[in-house]
Amino acid sequence: MGTSFISLTDLKRNFAEVKAGMRPKEAMEESNRCLFCYDAPCTRACPTGINIPSFIKKIASGNLKGSARTIMEANPVGASCSRVCPTEELCEGACVLHQSSKPILIGQLQRYATDWAMENEQQLFKAGAGNGKSVAVIGSGPAGLSAARELARLGFQVTVYEAKSEAGGLDTYGIVSFRLPQEVSLWEVEQVRGLGVIFRMNTRVGVDVTADELLQNYDAVVLAAGMSKVPMLGIEGETLAGVYDAIDFVESTKTGLDPHLIGKRVAVIGAGNTAIDAATCSVRLGAEHVQIVYRRTREEMTAYDFEFEFAKGDGVAFQWLTAPQRILGDEAGRVVAIECLRMELIDGDAGRKKPVPIAGSEFLIYVDAVIKAIGQTKHTALIDQFKLDHRRGTVTVDPQTGQTSNPKVYAAGDIIFGEGQGEAMVVSAAQQGKLAAHAINRNLMNNQEESA
Repeated sequence: MGTSFISLTDLKRNFAEVKAGMRPKEAMEESNRCLFCYDAPCTRACPTGINIPSFIKKIASGNLKGSARTIMEANPVGASCSRVCPTEELCEGACVLHQSSKPILIGQLQRYATDWAMENEQQLFKAGAGNGKSVAVIGSGPAGLSAARELARLGFQVTVYEAKSEAGGLDTYGIVSFRLPQEVSLWEVEQVRGLGVIFRMNTRVGVDVTADELLQNYDAVVLAAGMSKVPMLGIEGETLAGVYDAIDFVESTKTGLDPHLIGKRVAVIGAGNTAIDAATCSVRLGAEHVQIVYRRTREEMTAYDFEFEFAKGDGVAFQWLTAPQRILGDEAGRVVAIECLRMELIDGDAGRKKPVPIAGSEFLIYVDAVIKAIGQTKHTALIDQFKLDHRRGTVTVDPQTGQTSNPKVYAAGDIIFGEGQGEAMVVSAAQQGKLAAHAINRNLMNNQEESA
């Protein structure tokens, strides 16, 4: 991707969705390869339990609305997941055709059906008959959206509180456009809004409305606020101009494209999926050279394999066993270099290798921008306002129901990820939101029946 004379039109083209959807003939041929297994291993491998043989059979028979309903019934963010799920590790990884040929392209077929529903403006579900109960959902990402959708279908009056101006959370703001266009996530939001769910946008729980107010005004609360900003590196120079938070950086590309990185050298600190997103965004913004700096090795990086291969295909370089020691700036306070140390791995706790610096191994990486992607901080202040048990910001829940230490509050998504609990996947967050919704329904409606 060239860096000279890049126009705004070029930048927009760079952020267009990379992978084209299936054409009807391709989808028909692929769906007809499916064996439609009984007790299908692909369905068992899907965290939301999508009946995969059923939705594929509906594609084969030309029933695309039925196919999309089957997908979205199980996974309220099934259109987004068709693009961002690690299908090679989940459903496709479990396909029985692995033994003889190649697995069914389940993710692409899922996209084909949900794309049809989007393009044809289908409202796939209806709200349930009102049951007189109300629930507040905090956060409109995959977990919050899934909880809201299920609760509305069960007859609850649902109000979603969202700090940003658009709903969808991570899917709307945090996943790069060339992998997940914003309109896909916003269509899923409209599917939920169409059930009568109220969205209170630009509303920060804990600031604009208190936890006590929600606990008093609703029969239950779902806490699905995700995670917060990237933490500080704790090194000299990270307040210089040209040092960015990866979450903010990726989000900025979803709302507008700034040409300031054209021809620049960029270093991304970290090696998770967000680091990959930041690096590939930098390439598409016209950076001349982009590298990921990581204190461990390829084997320890947390990014999915397909993300790693994607970054390599974009020309991103990798500096393994390298840790930043300080960021250097010029007289104007702008980044010019990172001073790094070479690392080596030694045996650590819980079987994970521990990186330690090699004495005297300092060297410089000359850069114009540094993007921090070393994880995210927790919403501890919000959690404390609800007086919930947590472990260093990870809310403690019953894994089957999402119920917290306050029986009126349930939690799902990234806010329960960490400390050996939960999974950091969009599809897992969707399932947790569903589980919380059905647990609320059981608890509130059973109690109502018992008191009648």
